[in-house]
Amino acid sequence: MKILIFAGSLRVDSVNKKNAREAVRLTSELGAEAEFIDLRDYPMPPYDGDIEAQGIPEIVKKLSAKIAAVDALIISTPEYNASIPGTLKNVIDWLSRDKPVTMNDKHLLLLAASPGMFGGMRALWHSRQPFEQLGVHVYPEMLGLKDAYNAFDASGKLKDDKGLKTLIEKFIKHVGK
Repeated sequence: MKILIFAGSLRVDSVNKKNAREAVRLTSELGAEAEFIDLRDYPMPPYDGDIEAQGIPEIVKKLSAKIAAVDALIISTPEYNASIPGTLKNVIDWLSRDKPVTMNDKHLLLLAASPGMFGGMRALWHSRQPFEQLGVHVYPEMLGLKDAYNAFDASGKLKDDKGLKTLIEKFIKHVGK
């Protein structure tokens, strides 16, 4: 099983990138092939129909091809103003324009990490909607990591990874059915 994992954040020291990298580590420990990508390596212009009329940007096609080659996705998203961050929404919007839509029929586990007490849960609920609209099988359970600035040790490893590991294990079993 191949799983592509990334954060819906561009910031270098993002807690969501740390969370995504931990998901890679745990996914690999559980026997699946996991790959982390950084959205900084896929710089997309803001979605614009005029740009699309000139052709889908090559960077969008590159990410779309990566998604086509995997069985599932894990995304850790920040919460901006109680909702989905613009970076992630822009990626979704561009990927929806490349035909065929490679996210269709893929399985997705949504995670969030936030310094706040809700752990990004509001962003998770908003993030489900555009993915489900595109035919993505969003796993029913989600995990929001609250107090995320204190959740990782100096090396970027989760101090307590039991909840994330259990959820990823259940997700892998679900995808494998």
